[in-house]
Amino acid sequence: MGGVDGSRRSRLRLVVVQALVFSLFATLFVRLYYLQVVGGDDYQAMAADQSVRDIVVQPQRGLIVDNQGRPLVANRTSWIISMDRNLMGKMTDRQRTELVRRVSVVVGEDAETIEQRLVTCGHEGSIRGTCWNGSPYQPVPVATDVSKDVALRVLEQPEDYPGVLAEQQSVRAYPQPYGINLAHVLGYLSPITEEEYDAAAQADDQSLNGGSAVGRAGVEKQYDEWLRGLPGYRRVAVDSMGRVLGDDSVVESTPGDTLVTSIDAKVQSVVEKQLAERIRTQRATLDPVTGRKYAADSGAAVVLEAKTGRVVAMASQPTYDPGVWVGGISTGELERLYSEEAGTPLLSRATQGQFAPGSTWKPFMTAGALQNGYSPQTTLPCSSGFQVGNRVFKNYESGAYGNIGFAKALEVSCNTFFYRIGYDYWQKFGSDVADVDAKDPLVEEAKTFGFGSRTGIDVPGEAPGRIADRAWKRDYYESMKDYYCGIADKPQTPETSDFVYKFSREFCIEGYAYRAGDAVNFAIGQGDTIVTPLQLARAYAALSNGGTLWQPTVAKAVVSPSGEVLRRIAPTKAGTVDVPRRYLDYIDAALENVSRVGTMAWKLGGFPIDDVTVRAKTGSAEVYGKQSTGWVASYTEDYVVVMMISQGGTGSGSTGDGIRKIWETLYGIEGEKVRPAKAAIPGTVSPRTLPTFLEDGSILPPAVPGAGGEK
Repeated sequence: MGGVDGSRRSRLRLVVVQALVFSLFATLFVRLYYLQVVGGDDYQAMAADQSVRDIVVQPQRGLIVDNQGRPLVANRTSWIISMDRNLMGKMTDRQRTELVRRVSVVVGEDAETIEQRLVTCGHEGSIRGTCWNGSPYQPVPVATDVSKDVALRVLEQPEDYPGVLAEQQSVRAYPQPYGINLAHVLGYLSPITEEEYDAAAQADDQSLNGGSAVGRAGVEKQYDEWLRGLPGYRRVAVDSMGRVLGDDSVVESTPGDTLVTSIDAKVQSVVEKQLAERIRTQRATLDPVTGRKYAADSGAAVVLEAKTGRVVAMASQPTYDPGVWVGGISTGELERLYSEEAGTPLLSRATQGQFAPGSTWKPFMTAGALQNGYSPQTTLPCSSGFQVGNRVFKNYESGAYGNIGFAKALEVSCNTFFYRIGYDYWQKFGSDVADVDAKDPLVEEAKTFGFGSRTGIDVPGEAPGRIADRAWKRDYYESMKDYYCGIADKPQTPETSDFVYKFSREFCIEGYAYRAGDAVNFAIGQGDTIVTPLQLARAYAALSNGGTLWQPTVAKAVVSPSGEVLRRIAPTKAGTVDVPRRYLDYIDAALENVSRVGTMAWKLGGFPIDDVTVRAKTGSAEVYGKQSTGWVASYTEDYVVVMMISQGGTGSGSTGDGIRKIWETLYGIEGEKVRPAKAAIPGTVSPRTLPTFLEDGSILPPAVPGAGGEK
């Protein structure tokens, strides 16, 4: 009986097991049916996606051309050495180390630098500015702009360089029409930062990727979004080990747009050469005051269209080769660009350099005085000196001329004439030295002409200059009093000069006070007031055009690679100088006399001034502990030309010859022949004047004919 029951139980267990096995197979079958039939398409797509990777194809950056279509910035092909980290990941540590060593030897870099470039930004050990921002599936560039011999060595010996690629990419090139430099206007590129990459990803900006180069200065930065183009993508199939099996599809990149500027390369060439030549000449000239040669440590020149504010030419010295950024700049080269010993070449003196304007300031002081109690008939003594308190303020090179009017004071650049005006206003409105809100017609007029604020030029990094009025002096005192009082409170040491110690004591007690000496210095462009050459050029343009302050612009239009005008950049009015026309005409006539018989006349002998009426004002600004800064500001109905040289001596003596040559170029003056003035910028942008892209990425330039006693 027990044996029968046991047999039944065994059969029952067998049936249960069979049922479980059957249900398991049924479940498996249903699941397989769902995966292969019902959801097969979806899973197949997911599997395919896992075997395909996107590799970014960088776009060709847009050109930058001058107003005649001459390329200022173009592109060229460059050999790039990259390393495939997916393949390197399959190597042993010893194999990887040996490969990095071989690559470092062939490209001339140390192995540690190569390793740093292979680290993805944000990962442990990544170094800002060196790490890789791009896709983890994309070969990482470890050396750029290498020679063709290096590239061929890698290509011809693949067994020695597994996972190492040598490819050609597009990089910036500088054709330099007429030999121009234009570095500070054009700007430069550098790799995108981790923060910029993250921000672009959050904003879904498809134009930027981890391998992008971004504009950092000049118009390269200002118009970066137009110039950068759109990247393409090469989809590659990979196996389970991450090895590339072949191309799957390609999405072509879109080249960047062309930026048409108002720069005239021919004029720019003359401006650069004249500025550099005048600096060289002054460095070989003795300063009659000190008996030493002029330092002539830096300089700038600006040419504007008077009626539009467009920049025709702009130069700064010292300068640098813009190509130094291509392929990555070395630490030593970067340090030199910022080095004071080298003259800080990266600093644009035209837009960022700030200097006392000297007597180029006087036309604006004349405009302020004529609207506030003085008249063209006013006469004041032009004495050799003017005493304020216990100090005598003297003329710089101008002699004593007796009683003269504003026109003569501008013509001979008489300081004491303007000292008296500044002192008069100080006595009337501001003798309370602590009154920050005291009226000052000369300060107000300077602000009306745009001084003390940025012009708004489309070149980033512009300096604002400074109006050293009562409010500024109070703010400066509050920010510096602890420093100077700290010096004054301690016994004088051998390291502290008598001047510094005395100045510190006076500043600590009453550095906030706006005294008569400040007012008379302001009236002749001395003291703590500083301007940029561009600010001065724009203000003189307002004298020329009847009172309009333009926002200076370098860019004129954006044009697609096919030649379609995408955007016109029209001149923009920034303000109006509310000076009656009769006073502007009076100042205009006085400045014409500066060129005919005044402080600029000796540099314009034989110049056809009856045909090309150049108005000018010279200036020599004294700087404590340094030699004088020389200025000439000049204009016609068409253009404004300003040039300055720091520690270069008198205005006309240091820059006069250069100013004349620029005017001769602008008007095509040859001997006594004068070519009629022609606007440097055409009214419209014609695609036919732009360079043509060739299949290899290079460009075919268009056939374009030649373009047309101080204080």
